[in-house]
Amino acid sequence: MTKRIIGMRNPGNGVSAFPRRRKLARLLASGTIVLGTALTGSATSAGAADNEGLTPAAPLACDDGLKAAMGGAADTTVLLVKAFRQGEPLALAGAASAAASTTAVEGAANAPPPTAGTDMCLVKLLVGPGNPGPAGAPSTSAGIGIEVLLPSHAEWNGRIRAYGNSGWSGTPQASLAQVAGDDLHAAAAAKGFVVATSDNGHVGSPIDASFAMNPDGSVNTVGWKDFSQRSLHEVAEKTKALAKLYYGRPHEFAYWDGFSTGGRQGLKIAQAFPGDFDGILVGAPAINWTRYHTAGLYAQIAMKQELGELIAPEKLDAVTKAAISACGGAELGFLIDPLSCRYDPTQDAALLCKGSSGEPTGSAAGNPEACLTKAEAGVVNKIWYGQTIDGSAPDPARDNGNANDLSDERRLWFGWTRDTDLKATPAGGAPGIILAADQTALEMQDPTLGSDLFANATGKGANRWLDTLDYAGLATAQARGVELQPQFSDINTDNPDLSAFDAAGGKVLMYQGLSDEYIPAQGSISYYESVMSRIGGAQAVQEFFRSYLIPGFTHSGRSEGLPNVPVPQPVSGRDEMFLALQDWVENGEAPGTIEATSSDGSVSLPLCVYPLKTTYKGTGSVKSAESYACY
Repeated sequence: MTKRIIGMRNPGNGVSAFPRRRKLARLLASGTIVLGTALTGSATSAGAADNEGLTPAAPLACDDGLKAAMGGAADTTVLLVKAFRQGEPLALAGAASAAASTTAVEGAANAPPPTAGTDMCLVKLLVGPGNPGPAGAPSTSAGIGIEVLLPSHAEWNGRIRAYGNSGWSGTPQASLAQVAGDDLHAAAAAKGFVVATSDNGHVGSPIDASFAMNPDGSVNTVGWKDFSQRSLHEVAEKTKALAKLYYGRPHEFAYWDGFSTGGRQGLKIAQAFPGDFDGILVGAPAINWTRYHTAGLYAQIAMKQELGELIAPEKLDAVTKAAISACGGAELGFLIDPLSCRYDPTQDAALLCKGSSGEPTGSAAGNPEACLTKAEAGVVNKIWYGQTIDGSAPDPARDNGNANDLSDERRLWFGWTRDTDLKATPAGGAPGIILAADQTALEMQDPTLGSDLFANATGKGANRWLDTLDYAGLATAQARGVELQPQFSDINTDNPDLSAFDAAGGKVLMYQGLSDEYIPAQGSISYYESVMSRIGGAQAVQEFFRSYLIPGFTHSGRSEGLPNVPVPQPVSGRDEMFLALQDWVENGEAPGTIEATSSDGSVSLPLCVYPLKTTYKGTGSVKSAESYACY
């Protein structure tokens, strides 16, 4: 193994003497560079043998010739090859794009199909063997659907950019009536990237987990494996082979770009398939899958156990705003460091309702939609602390739950930060509760515990979790999810050993919003710290894996976010995180502090390489990046 030499200029920058070992190996294999004798070879990633015999003598056209050539790949059926001219809508038979789906976890409903920004070739593949079963059963699958957008031969930049999914995936990559790609994918293809996406082995929707249970109620291990990991490797292999056929030359660099489920997928690739991608961009990763989904039910179970009813969303909104104001975020509307906030609503006279356990009348006392009883305020503290075995939570003055490990043996998972909009979390009945209920149903192998979207031959989802699970019952489901990791194909994706990916020369850039309403931020922080512990500390890990925490950044706001929140990676064309990763991979320039600006231009902040934090210097406008430093 070649030893990497890194010159660390500061905690946020590095220079590698050997940034492109993978590219050299690929060019040697393709015959582009010859040392001694001519070399001919195939793709250089782990499954190269699958692509042998697929290299043409010359580039191919977007027609049946490409279909026939790609059809030689193992277990692969080419469903469609179709050319699009620049300016044409990416639609089949007048259908809308996948982004228009009203069942999407993220993205705009009723969005029109994207437009081809350059001449491009659309290819749809189906990779078997799938999971046989009764027709119409959600677990029955013909295989893994893959959709690839290939820009024209003249426009290809030599790079592959594969994108991850949201929720449970199940998108229409294998559909002959619908293009799965959205505006984000079309924009990347217009920039010259080969773009690939997948349905991860099943058809349904991002909020439908029914595929993961066989008709007899048992675990669909084939579906879990395709969803958790196999589809990711197949995307890498088949996209590389297809690009090599179409352009008549191998790719130079391959990238993974994923958010949420796609972020989890990126870390799974680094853990299980370290040779597949040169650079991996990980946003808000849905790692700790069974842990955080199961814990998503805790808030409403706590309400039911302690209050006998749910707390109204208006009250959850009021207590969130009160916490932000109490901890210094009134001007920004969010907190720079929410993990340091110790706000306790049980002690906030202004928020408590009149006559609540003897508390004095506060400014919210006359508004029953905004004030909280002291009992309700106590439940909110439980929600912020996170799931425990028995519903207990310490006094926030002593322990506000900001520790990034589960040192309290009763604590099973982390809560949301105090500036996360609680009404937008499962606590307020937001869509995340559907995924939480269905995951719990899968753990307990009882479909009736799931949401009303969950369908199985043994029963239909009826949301029975709220009436049948108490603290102990949810703790049992939490433990069961961990026990079932082998059957769930290690969906938790929490292996901290990334040494093989490091040795292969890959780079990972991860970013996580501190106000994430779907995935509590501390899960990502805890994972990164476990990697540092495993590999030898921050400096060693930062040679190949860097992470950023983003104040005010929510999960559903990943495209642009709130107008006043500085958010990277918006669909408007700014691509700060990806460009930083690309520069690291291709030029050896490790990313340091990245400045982000809100979409309305009113707020800018420096984003810091963890464990450094964005810190106000004490003077200057709180809306200006110049008033902050990374400490």
